[in-house]
Amino acid sequence: MNTCNNLKLTTLAAAILLATLGDAAQATEGGGGVYPNGNENYLAGALPPPGTYFLTYASHYEASTLRDNSGNKIPLNFNVQADALALRVVRVTDQKMWGGQLLFHAVAPLVNLKVQVGGTNGSTSGLADVVFGTGLGYHVSDKLHYVWAVDVSAPTGSYDSNKLANLSRNYWNIEPVFALTYVQPTGINADLKVMYDFNGINSATNYRSGQELHADYSVGWALGNGWTVGVGGFIYKQTTDDQQNGATVANNKGRAYAIGPSVKYDSGKGWFLTAKLEQESGVVNRAEGSSFKIKALLPF
Repeated sequence: MNTCNNLKLTTLAAAILLATLGDAAQATEGGGGVYPNGNENYLAGALPPPGTYFLTYASHYEASTLRDNSGNKIPLNFNVQADALALRVVRVTDQKMWGGQLLFHAVAPLVNLKVQVGGTNGSTSGLADVVFGTGLGYHVSDKLHYVWAVDVSAPTGSYDSNKLANLSRNYWNIEPVFALTYVQPTGINADLKVMYDFNGINSATNYRSGQELHADYSVGWALGNGWTVGVGGFIYKQTTDDQQNGATVANNKGRAYAIGPSVKYDSGKGWFLTAKLEQESGVVNRAEGSSFKIKALLPF
């Protein structure tokens, strides 16, 4: 693996932490993607009543292993540490379309990033790529809910192809979303958020990352006192090859899984808090690491 490819690997850290509401052997450019896999947790598909809501996503990600196309460890001195605080505003309207409640949202992620590749270090902090979107929420019953949405990521963060650490993917992304929630005060609770990414071209490198299919999930048991305990994580699979200068980049599609303990506390007064710890496994053509994530919702 040459030095140029090694430097490209470092962009994965910023990609991992671009929270929406969130990466010669690294899938997609730099081994990352726009969405921070595993970012969602319980109540991912349950739209609240009409109103304005603020959600906060806080996360810490750390990785020191890179995996090649066979899942083997790449012998490279590598480390990335990234902390993110993503502020999301959601407006749920009274308007109905096709039987669903119309919603709008926007996310502004603030990222602090530290990267080491070989003997070279880099760091940066600030606003990363902003996400905005719209969708429709449905309530099948008091327990079953789902949302259809489309999110758009804009390359608003700082980017320099010659720098080791960047806060932007430097391309536009369109991401259709389907989120499903089954929730009850006592008993089984489950959530699934499925996404598919269509990536634009990075104009600085003439690189188009392949399309990506990924899903966040959570399964738990509600104890009847506001607490739900269980597990959560994500599944990720790159579905098409990357392209650079119009030519296919072969043997670099990414794959990863993650799972770990997950908890939720619902106050019963309109606000709730979730937290989970994730460990990645089954990684191919990406970095392998772990993360700790917190989500909180407050009505306004």
